[in-house]
Amino acid sequence: MNSEIIERLNELKKEKNAVILAHIYQLPEIQDIADFVGDSLDLSRKAANTNADVIVFCGVHFMAETAAILSPDKKVIIPDTQAGCPMADMITPEKLADFKKRCGNLKVVSYVNTSAAIKAESDICCTSSNAVEVVKSVDADEIIFVPDRNLGSYVQKKSGKKMILWNGFCPTHNNMMLPENILSAKAEHSGAQVLVHPECRPEVVELADRAFSTGQMCRHVAQSSKKEFIIGTESGILYRLKQDNPDKNFYGVSSLAVCPNMKKITLAKTLDALSNMKNVVTVAKEIREKAYVPIKKMLDVKV
Repeated sequence: MNSEIIERLNELKKEKNAVILAHIYQLPEIQDIADFVGDSLDLSRKAANTNADVIVFCGVHFMAETAAILSPDKKVIIPDTQAGCPMADMITPEKLADFKKRCGNLKVVSYVNTSAAIKAESDICCTSSNAVEVVKSVDADEIIFVPDRNLGSYVQKKSGKKMILWNGFCPTHNNMMLPENILSAKAEHSGAQVLVHPECRPEVVELADRAFSTGQMCRHVAQSSKKEFIIGTESGILYRLKQDNPDKNFYGVSSLAVCPNMKKITLAKTLDALSNMKNVVTVAKEIREKAYVPIKKMLDVKV
């Protein structure tokens, strides 16, 4: 069945001049059929640079929105409209406006894990891979950082910038990867290097050898002479790491480290969306134009 779906997808990609982008947390079969697999920053750049007429975004909704903002002349579709992000939902434009007012209207750095409407009210966006450089680039003594308190805490330490953090978090990283999981994994695999995502709790980051975005993890592992790694991020990355580094071993911090939204995307849904050109992700012109500015500023920051 899967082989028939893959064959039809490949035909449709040619017919419709479509490109498939997949986040690294996607199911293995989705990563396998994608033209590009990567983290948020990498996929944002790919979305902006592709010559395709159609972008099929296998990820969560805010990622497809970002692609739509960067490529208003392309049709962006998402295989499942219910693939959202709980952290992105933890802040609304109304809440941000109130927070800014209470904090003296400081400049706002928003993590890309936010809606287009939040990006539109931000001064600059960031991803986990460029957050430290982005925050350092802001010409202000103090900033507001939304919505991830864990990434914000990490960036604050690394940048030395005074930051007021919104109290949001990723349920998968915050709740499913705990200090005891790291300690247990280290006891079981004593020679392994521990790599975690900065969306994890600060006490988890403290126990790790390095904190990296997913893209940074992949590059680090490829260049490292070490052969064993404990990986503290969503489980989908383990497939990519093993595919790219068959001579190395990878151990997930917890079997519960699964993002249910990322796993909503399936081959059948991808085929259905592309066949019928359904689930088109659109951003209102006014919001898109405002949101483009902080995203473009982010893409211009050298990392």
